[in-house]
Amino acid sequence: MLTAGTAALVTALGLVGPPVAAAESGQSPDAFSENTVRQIEALQSIKKSQHAGESKVDSRLLVEQKLRAQRMSASAVPALGSGANVSAAGTVLVDIRGQVSDDLLKSLRESGAGIRAVSARYGSVRAEVPLNAVPAIAGRADVKKVETANEAFTARQLAEPAGQAKRESKEEKAARIEGELKKAVEAKGQVGAAAGPITSEGDRAHNADTARQQFGVTGVGTKICALSDGINSLAVSQARGELPAGIDVIPGQEGDGDEGTAMLEIIHDVAPNAALGFASAFNSDASFADNIRKLRFDAGCDVIVDDVLYFKESPFQDWIIAQAVNDVTADGALYFSSAGNEGNVADGTSGHWEGDFVDSGKSVGKYAGTAHNFAGAGGNQIFEPISNASSARVPVTLFWSDPLGASNNDYDLYLLNAAGNVVDFSQDNQTGTQDPYERVDTPAAGGTGLRLAIVKFSGEGRYLSLSALRGRFSDSADGLKAYTSPGVTVGHSAARAAFSVAAAPAAKAFPRALEPGDPANPAGPFPGAFGATTKVERFTSDGPRRMFYQADGTPITPGNVSGTGGEVRAKPDITAADGVSTSVSGFTTFYGTSAAAPHAAAIAGLVLSGNPGLPPAEVREALVNTAVDILTPGRDNSSGAGVILADKVLAYTGASPQPLAKAGQPTVTPADGGSALDPGDTAKVTLPVTNRGDGTATSTSVVLTSPTPGVTVAPRSKSYGTISPGQTGVNDFTITVPATQELGVPVVLNARVTFAGSFSPTTSTFSLPVGTPSPVTRNFAYAGAAVAIPDSDPTGVTVPIAVSGVGRASKVTFSVDGTTCGTDEKSETVGINHSYAGDLVGTLTSPSGAKATLFQRGGGSGNNLCQVVFTDTAAAPFSSVAAANAPFTGTYKPVQALGGLISGVAADGTWTFTATDVAGGDTGSVRSVSLHINGFVQASAAERPAGVGKSVGRGPVKPV
Repeated sequence: MLTAGTAALVTALGLVGPPVAAAESGQSPDAFSENTVRQIEALQSIKKSQHAGESKVDSRLLVEQKLRAQRMSASAVPALGSGANVSAAGTVLVDIRGQVSDDLLKSLRESGAGIRAVSARYGSVRAEVPLNAVPAIAGRADVKKVETANEAFTARQLAEPAGQAKRESKEEKAARIEGELKKAVEAKGQVGAAAGPITSEGDRAHNADTARQQFGVTGVGTKICALSDGINSLAVSQARGELPAGIDVIPGQEGDGDEGTAMLEIIHDVAPNAALGFASAFNSDASFADNIRKLRFDAGCDVIVDDVLYFKESPFQDWIIAQAVNDVTADGALYFSSAGNEGNVADGTSGHWEGDFVDSGKSVGKYAGTAHNFAGAGGNQIFEPISNASSARVPVTLFWSDPLGASNNDYDLYLLNAAGNVVDFSQDNQTGTQDPYERVDTPAAGGTGLRLAIVKFSGEGRYLSLSALRGRFSDSADGLKAYTSPGVTVGHSAARAAFSVAAAPAAKAFPRALEPGDPANPAGPFPGAFGATTKVERFTSDGPRRMFYQADGTPITPGNVSGTGGEVRAKPDITAADGVSTSVSGFTTFYGTSAAAPHAAAIAGLVLSGNPGLPPAEVREALVNTAVDILTPGRDNSSGAGVILADKVLAYTGASPQPLAKAGQPTVTPADGGSALDPGDTAKVTLPVTNRGDGTATSTSVVLTSPTPGVTVAPRSKSYGTISPGQTGVNDFTITVPATQELGVPVVLNARVTFAGSFSPTTSTFSLPVGTPSPVTRNFAYAGAAVAIPDSDPTGVTVPIAVSGVGRASKVTFSVDGTTCGTDEKSETVGINHSYAGDLVGTLTSPSGAKATLFQRGGGSGNNLCQVVFTDTAAAPFSSVAAANAPFTGTYKPVQALGGLISGVAADGTWTFTATDVAGGDTGSVRSVSLHINGFVQASAAERPAGVGKSVGRGPVKPV
């Protein structure tokens, strides 16, 4: 049955009623054609007739639903492409904004959704949902909005236009990387086979190579972390000697792609002794924000760098990603981000315009709405023309100066072709609780004569920002003038305390014209250094950035949200090198501000290494004040303060080589000759101290104390004298353990190392196990049925393992079991059957809540884990296996030590194992897993040998 509103809608949209007339051949620059008016009216009819639930749905999703349900005639908008990206299975990737809860996630799964990313902090769930389930999801009270998934791209500039290169399948990529890894490992053992490390030309162009020698700083004592798409080839770069071992990757956040690997290589080239870390920025916008915080607050990164822009990042207010940047910079981190490759006005490559809304007086049919006049006082033009040569796959965003989540002025965006047909549109409701944002996309193949129109559907005039990201506005063949403005650098790169980094070529010029007929691209100085004649890349994004609101929505200039209000942030801040070499396939020459930002971050790491504790404000002062002025005199919109040079900034800060003396794991020798430290023992503790710094550690001493009641340490302190870089000093201490010390409760030692240097003092804590480990291993198995691992779902699946009767443990190992091992992805006789082991992350959680990652994305396209043991004493990690080794068996070292799960606490209780599939397209199940736990030999009586190997549950693998 049709309601009155629905019937009117169907008539208005052409499902019934008179046929739509043919499109006119052209349009006046100052008016919509009748054809355009009819089509926009048809789309606006949907907007006018929405009920409350529909008003929470992305307008493009809503129209797609109505077309598929035949509640709208496609003839009403004959050139309209689907902006919903519906899969062959009828699903769409969406961001669900609201209150995240277990109930919401349960409801989504019951609707057939696959969960892709969850952020409780930012109230966001990314999910692959059936299109027909969207109305019910939007109808929930805890859901504010269902949006087409907010997309992103990195700031890499492709030497070939996008779309020309064949996209690798998941299996093809795994096979290629496995082959590269095999070749790299083989080359290690062959004299003359290895080509030697590849060094970024930016290292030379920034004078970083000579600066390290001159000032003696290498990044020691700092941790520099990157966010990008992924690090698929990390093991390859490590095998080639391009990256060190021990890179701290947030579990489950390895991502997909290799831009992160290339960025890490650049950082390591410039700051070779800095510690490194990584997390993906590509799971969702909210996940990106969460990972920024994790890198600082969990991983302890001093410098963080990214090269990613999410299209919904506001130009006028710090959104969730910029808010995360604000959080970490407020905590003392330095944050660097690519300025972007969206072009600049000075080089004529811009696809950005911003300014106050100007009422053209041109209404759109019968609805209250008028088009914006781009010409302003210079005439009347309601269209912004897109260059034909830069018109393929261009996301176009519209923002206006209302606060996020509180827009009550309603603007819409339409993409038209030269014939006046609507090619794409975005017309979400803004009624006081929504974001001031609309987005359209140009066709995959581009077009001729494409143009944009902004319509104020209702409300007041506001300051507008229109950006064709990686497109260009240029005069059209039919007389439309292009209007551009500086300021396309947006989002978290423009956060107040962030460093927005522009790009200048270090060596060869970018190898293709951005558009036919463009001037030649500039070349860099390599093997020389950057200087006053340096030119930025013609694609680098320009500033400045006008902001109208604080992050919490408070107006910066209350009552004035026009072109004379707000705060103007001078962005970009600085310029660094791109067009550099890495060893990573696909990035052998790496162009774009994606390559520039890690150079700047690494130089900042050198600054901190040579000036420990230098406040962020002084680092900024040094980078800005020593930058070589290029382009126009003084700060400019394309290069910021200029191009940075490592030697200048290190000289400005007075950097010097710093020692970094740290205590290492002590060796314990009981006085009674026993193999274990027991209650009542006296023991010698041999404590090494290694200088891992760039400078010599003089006047080195250690104070060794214990907070464990009754434990004595003698002497309390000892001198270690002078320790040269890379050398280790050793001293002996004596500890006495009280006879009352409980078995399994460790003796804790705190070592405080002091020396002459800014990194002094360093502190380390060690736990010395007390008691003789029992030779009896008790086995506890998961006793339930096989449980499916949800595909590409960060919540994964969790199974319990009950442990009892152990007390405190001396050792724990974990096994993925199985009776018969094979590669059949449906096998029921393996411990974990899965069609792509490289998608999996395994995590063990103790009853106390302590967690340890067991395995992390190892095995590539190989199937199934069977009779696999994870123990701290193993030599190789699971990441060392290749697809050819499937089914995977053997003994491996966990990513994080299992010993940390049992130190000083009882092992009894419920343990859990979680298997998470972090990539799409493959499935499997957890079938049989086990824990193997040793306690301590009791003083009163030894445990019975008969208990050795006794199993609880179904056939666990016996640990090595």
